[in-house]
Amino acid sequence: MTIIEKAATPIVGYEPIDNDHDEFISLLNKLETADNATFPALFQQLYEQTEQHFDRENQLMQQFSFPGVTDHKGEHQRVLGEFKQFKSRVDKGLIAFGRSFVKDRLPQWFGLHVTTMDTALATHINMQSDA
Repeated sequence: MTIIEKAATPIVGYEPIDNDHDEFISLLNKLETADNATFPALFQQLYEQTEQHFDRENQLMQQFSFPGVTDHKGEHQRVLGEFKQFKSRVDKGLIAFGRSFVKDRLPQWFGLHVTTMDTALATHINMQSDA
């Protein structure tokens, strides 16, 4: 069973971002089937991958003078804050909270974020690169 199908995931059209999204989906789906013993380490890995992905996007927004940088960075900070709250619970052995976050919160957020903010960023980068 998978939480998000890769084929169903929108491709933003900028390879570095698309690659990060593929890795995010892969980790999210591994968490879906992880047992309680391996869940915390995979959750940590997803958190770190998300942090790194956001850092790369933040650098791209600065590099390409993306006009929506303030809102996009704010969304990254908000999600990482939420992630940290659930991570602290997982770190205390409260795996059910992490499972709920992975199953009920992250997929919906991810789909919306990709189709709105990340697509706008990729379109801007591609337009800047073509100019």
